[in-house]
Amino acid sequence: MFDLVTRTAEACFMPLTVGGGVPELVLNGHVDVVPPGDADWWTGHDPWFLHEADGHWLGRGVCDMKGGVVAILAAVRAVGDRLTRPFAVHTVIGEEDGGLGTFATLRRGHTGRACLIAEPTAGEVIAANAGSLTFRLQLRGLSTHGARAGHGVSALELLEKVTARLRELDAERNLDPPAPFGPRPWPISVGIVRAGEWASTVPDVAVAEGRYGVRPGESFAEACAAFEAALAEIDDPWLREHPVQVSWPGGRFAAGALPVGDPFGDQVADAVAATGAPRPALTGAPYGSDLRQYAAAGIPTVQYGPGHIEDAHAIDERVEISEVLRSAQAYAHLLLARCG
Repeated sequence: MFDLVTRTAEACFMPLTVGGGVPELVLNGHVDVVPPGDADWWTGHDPWFLHEADGHWLGRGVCDMKGGVVAILAAVRAVGDRLTRPFAVHTVIGEEDGGLGTFATLRRGHTGRACLIAEPTAGEVIAANAGSLTFRLQLRGLSTHGARAGHGVSALELLEKVTARLRELDAERNLDPPAPFGPRPWPISVGIVRAGEWASTVPDVAVAEGRYGVRPGESFAEACAAFEAALAEIDDPWLREHPVQVSWPGGRFAAGALPVGDPFGDQVADAVAATGAPRPALTGAPYGSDLRQYAAAGIPTVQYGPGHIEDAHAIDERVEISEVLRSAQAYAHLLLARCG
């Protein structure tokens, strides 16, 4: 099954390497996107078609991260025939749910001496990512007629106690984050809740799914153990007899970082400054990306690209066209610096 899935991913893209030998620079961008949500909430346009307004491109994926991919292609077109050392472009699939595309790319031997990922970074250079896991919680209550609610056990009310403990755990784990991360870099959030099947029945099952931030240097096993131990501490007699069932479906994103002192981060910052923008500082991001996969392969990697992360996965997703142009200029400067 592993080989079948990997071959399927490999058949969906073809990395481009220009020149012989190991590429001096890899420019990476993913071309998969998330669902658009309710299309009726989008402002006057179909989320699946590109729309331009007020100096922005709008549509699902323009920020995360078709704008960055466009900037990569524009930079290569601008300076490609002026380069004397090899470079590579990796346009991949599957980043949004585990990173199978980049995994297959690296597994096939498409590597490089450094990598820039064109994720939206709002003018910053991201040198470290937190990791994340997807959790699923199932709580069992005791159903009864809604008119006799005090004689049952509402799974939804149990879930309120569980989410309160998760908020406490969130605060505990984010108390003193290390550099280069800002406040609350590995949060816990619940994204899906399902409970009950009849309005006048006390719900006996509640299911919640969400995202759990993983700290740098923390294994998945350690992170899961801390999460499950926190839920086991909830002071509730029913939950002591009927513990929350925890499972871990979906993507598993490890943390990743540029090695401390590696010059590639400064080289990218220099390329951004060469466009006339303020020289960015290196910072950390609370979300996962394919950075971790290149870093795990020993390839110094950072993120820099057009757009703001709050616009990614959002209704009316947008990217400022001038940011796409500036990113393309920065990539061109970086290509010339490493490969010219």
